[in-house]
Amino acid sequence: MLILLGFAVGAFGTLVGAGGGFVLVPILLLLYPEKDPETITAISLLVVCANAASGSVAYGLQGRIDYRSGWWFVLGTFPGAVAGAIVVGYVPRRLFDAIFAVLLGVVGVYLLARPQVQAIAEPIRGRGVVRRVVRDAHGNTFVYSYQLWKGVLISTAVGFISSLLGIGGGIIHVPIMATVLHFPVHIAAATSHFVLAFMAAEGTAVHILQGVIGWDRSLAQGLLLAAGAIPGAQVGARLAHRLHGGIILRALAGALLLVALRLGVKAAGM
Repeated sequence: MLILLGFAVGAFGTLVGAGGGFVLVPILLLLYPEKDPETITAISLLVVCANAASGSVAYGLQGRIDYRSGWWFVLGTFPGAVAGAIVVGYVPRRLFDAIFAVLLGVVGVYLLARPQVQAIAEPIRGRGVVRRVVRDAHGNTFVYSYQLWKGVLISTAVGFISSLLGIGGGIIHVPIMATVLHFPVHIAAATSHFVLAFMAAEGTAVHILQGVIGWDRSLAQGLLLAAGAIPGAQVGARLAHRLHGGIILRALAGALLLVALRLGVKAAGM
């Protein structure tokens, strides 16, 4: 059962470039009501790490990862990811559920309210602006520009939220990269996945050092989910290049709102 769940989470998470943690965490919260938020996020980050690493290989072969931008974003996530993994140990379970529900709802509504994202953004000017040209394996060329300092700063915040909630951060990173940093959606999803692999690894390492997960049942559950997520990520990456960017964002928004509703009801004790 856990392997099949991991496969589904890996496929959908990679399709939208979100790592799958935003789906996995609420499912784990429902399946294991006795576990504390720290353990739930640790399991999820382990799965997100495996899923993102597998998906990054597939996206890399498609030529859709902006590695130059991605490495800068990885550096930006480090302090946030470490801080989030530490802070989550002090968050009560019910408050954790409520925070997660609100976050998913806000992001979902934002994506539906602003569904149109241009594949090629207008050039921008200013300090720290970098221009990128990415050509994928299918012959598509993507031209865009953004402010590097802004991308690194955003990655730090995403890294904190990612480790705090165990979601990988893609549900926030992808729409911000597409709307604020002007990345084409397909490049944003692929590059975000590359960043997620390192972001989740950072948070997982902190949890291991803290002893949140060790050689116990939680680790076994995480490994079974990861075993399914790895092949699922390959399927999701292959489906992603066949879909229009707007469809990907709408699918992500719909999933977020459904999960937010269910988790909000649970947090309210209903």
